[in-house]
Amino acid sequence: MSLFLVVFFSLYGGLHLYAFLKARAALAFHAGTGTILALFMLLMVVAPIIIHFLEKAGYDILARIFSWTGYTWMGALFLFVSVSLIIDCYRLILSAGTFITGTDIAVLTLPKQHAFFISLVVSLSLAAYGYFEARDIRTERVLIKTPKIPAKIGMVKIVQISDVHLGLIVRQERLRRMLAEVKRADPDILVSTGDLVDGQINGLAGLAELLQEINPRYGKFAVTGNHEFYAGLDQALEFTAKAGFTMLRGEGFPIAGIINIAGVDDPAGKTFGLFRGTPEKELLSGFAHDRFTLLLKHRPLVDRDSEGLFDLQLSGHVHKGQIFPFSLVTWLYYPIHAGRLNLEDNALLYVSRGTGTWGPPIRFLSPPEVTVVELVHAD
Repeated sequence: MSLFLVVFFSLYGGLHLYAFLKARAALAFHAGTGTILALFMLLMVVAPIIIHFLEKAGYDILARIFSWTGYTWMGALFLFVSVSLIIDCYRLILSAGTFITGTDIAVLTLPKQHAFFISLVVSLSLAAYGYFEARDIRTERVLIKTPKIPAKIGMVKIVQISDVHLGLIVRQERLRRMLAEVKRADPDILVSTGDLVDGQINGLAGLAELLQEINPRYGKFAVTGNHEFYAGLDQALEFTAKAGFTMLRGEGFPIAGIINIAGVDDPAGKTFGLFRGTPEKELLSGFAHDRFTLLLKHRPLVDRDSEGLFDLQLSGHVHKGQIFPFSLVTWLYYPIHAGRLNLEDNALLYVSRGTGTWGPPIRFLSPPEVTVVELVHAD
């Protein structure tokens, strides 16, 4: 965790330094203005730490104000740096072209002031668009035809939510939007593939009650994500149980004699010494393989030792990067960071883009989703 924080704040501080230098080069402001801007940026760099301690101390309103300010700034800053880097590459290509060809193409070069304001306007416009995209919950449908669903049942409908991140920003209004999509799908089973909560759970009054309103006939099941451990596992488990979910931590069982369901802890639990349950291969090996086996796993990584032991793995975690072009970074580590992937033995991995947001209340080219998986009998 400490290494992650060092890397995160080093990178985040670097983004601020880059933006500060861009602003100073374009605006040529005085030392006093530069000092004020630098202090504001320093405050934004440490805002996640301030938010954590405000929330932990029970200053909920102040924590929410800081959260909206700090995380919205984070999203807008990332977009500003991304657009600025694109313009920098454009300017570099022009400079290289001038050097190579000996042709003066200065007329195509953007002055520093113009480049700065173009980056500023474009990034703010994208951030505003991203705020509304984050609220535009899509329903993604996945149809799986399988002989493992009994003919007399015909179809089993599984609805997946993932990475909701209930906390300071995602609260009642956002949750109601998500649950409206879930209710519209009318699931037989509802699953949460981790990060249902985010932050101090004792400030989430009324949210578990909203989740209690959904009662599929075959039940509700969840697994831990990394944020369940960050938020405080005991509180997270208590909230998830209150919301009506059965938490699967390296355990599973048949449901109504129709399908098998299993879930495993997120590896973040090992960092806290709280990882629990039977190893994945051993867990899945205990099921009757003439029934459809569903595996819930927060991170979209397939254990090669488990291939052939499950039919569908549902995962989340990656948010498809949440804000493009960060999705290019997540794609490097998780080649399947959204959508479906066919595996060996007719198995399938499906990765949700996530239903909520982490950090910035912004999504760009990665709309949130509620996933509807229809398991249909087929000979």
